[in-house]
Amino acid sequence: MINVVVKTPEQIALMRESGRLLAEVFTMLDSFVVAGVTTMEINDRVDDYIVNTLNARPASKGQYDYPYVLNASINEVICHGMPQAHRALKVGDIINLDITLEKNGYIADSSKMYMVGEVSPQARKLVKETYNALWKGIAQVKPGARLGDIAHAVQQHAESHGYSVVREYCGHGIGQAMHEDPQVLHVGRAGTGMVLKEGMTFTIEPMINQGTHRTKTKKDGWTVVTRDKKLSAQWEHTVAVTSDGVEVLTLRPDEVSR
Repeated sequence: MINVVVKTPEQIALMRESGRLLAEVFTMLDSFVVAGVTTMEINDRVDDYIVNTLNARPASKGQYDYPYVLNASINEVICHGMPQAHRALKVGDIINLDITLEKNGYIADSSKMYMVGEVSPQARKLVKETYNALWKGIAQVKPGARLGDIAHAVQQHAESHGYSVVREYCGHGIGQAMHEDPQVLHVGRAGTGMVLKEGMTFTIEPMINQGTHRTKTKKDGWTVVTRDKKLSAQWEHTVAVTSDGVEVLTLRPDEVSR
């Protein structure tokens, strides 16, 4: 049975603060994610920054027995890439950093793509259009809309550019728990699915592949890669349904003009 936790204005305010702090983490990373840094160094930097600078909790650490504070998904890795001390970023890599933060009992969840130095035009386009697909989905959010409207908008944009949308992983409700109802799919038909109501909070986080949508999980039990080894990209925001539309709770300073 689906149990959607509709938030009060006071709870939304707490989530807004968590989202603001999480946006600060990505702003800090903008100058740190460069060629030569390892994904474990990024993990440790984020851990220290969340705990000691922001006085908050990295919500992913220990969740489902996951030992790190973030997912670092490079090139053909779709999601859940584990930080590694021996994996230094190289010029031409694209990497998704997926981070969660909890403050005052409420969690924010967001991810951002980074391009390391000069990347190929094909990789740059994938990153750009995945970002645009995210915002196509966000634009559908308002009271009375349906979850299928979000899914359809994301899918239509991605497929219009020749890409495929990962099916197995999706967005989710969020609040005091990292994963709440409902599931927020990125493939679907407009006019279908749950009706959105003011106070609902959830993530939209499309994973878009250059090739087919087929996935494979590596032997570590976490890392999900494209089956055809082609590139994948992902962006994610936590959003709240407002009385007349949507608020992006994890909006970063560089996105304020959107």
